Amino acid sequence: MAEPQIRFNDGAGYERMMGVWSKLVGEVFLDWLAPRSGLRWIDVGCGNGAFTELIVRRYAPAEISGVDPSEGQLAFARARPTTRIAQFRQGDAMELPYAAHTFDAAVMALVIFFVPDPAKGLAEMVRVVAPGGSVAAYAWDVLGGGFPLLPIQREMRAMGVPVPLPPSSDVSRAEALQKLWTDAGLEGVETRKIEVQRTFPDFDDYWTTAMLASSTGPTVAAMPPDDAARLKSRVRAAMPADDAGRITYRTWANAVKGRVPS
Repeated sequence: MAEPQIRFNDGAGYERMMGVWSKLVGEVFLDWLAPRSGLRWIDVGCGNGAFTELIVRRYAPAEISGVDPSEGQLAFARARPTTRIAQFRQGDAMELPYAAHTFDAAVMALVIFFVPDPAKGLAEMVRVVAPGGSVAAYAWDVLGGGFPLLPIQREMRAMGVPVPLPPSSDVSRAEALQKLWTDAGLEGVETRKIEVQRTFPDFDDYWTTAMLASSTGPTVAAMPPDDAARLKSRVRAAMPADDAGRITYRTWANAVKGRVPS
């Protein structure tokens, strides 16, 4: 069987599934960065603009650019009222279409583990940020148990169903991010764990939302109906609801930041 791959094309589906999670982490991440207003930002791997929107809403950037390979995601980002000041371009994180020292801050939200060569992607972020500027990222701790879809993926593996992972999953660990940023020559490198939780009205809402994810939905849809039903039953049993039927799930991401040397 061919190894399943993760593709992001549905901006609206991503918003309901991962966009909400990203904003939960992103709020804490931005508090940690504590940037001043009026900066020039680049959001690398901006996707459907969920994190770009946070930056615009909270820090009134002088300018902000978003880069992503998916035109479907970018179309959703451009339709957000709060991101109309942004310039969105289709592009590759490992070959950013900007001159050196164009920005004051570069960020990657839930992206670094999707970059085939994370060191090259980081080098591009460093290149386009002016001396003294900030380079930062956050990523689900995929290998350490911090991925929001872990309950489903755990049961898929138990059933022998292949589970797609980001191509550079190993970089999501805090120690790997620390080393990557340090090796890139950045100064004042720091990491931190960001824990968040999300509550769903009931299990069916959790399941329907999870099936919008590119890393699970297509795989489950391709399963024989009886196997898919068995998977759903196993996940339901592993995620007990509270007295009101709500499902609350806690997860975490690892974050890293550093400064371009002056």
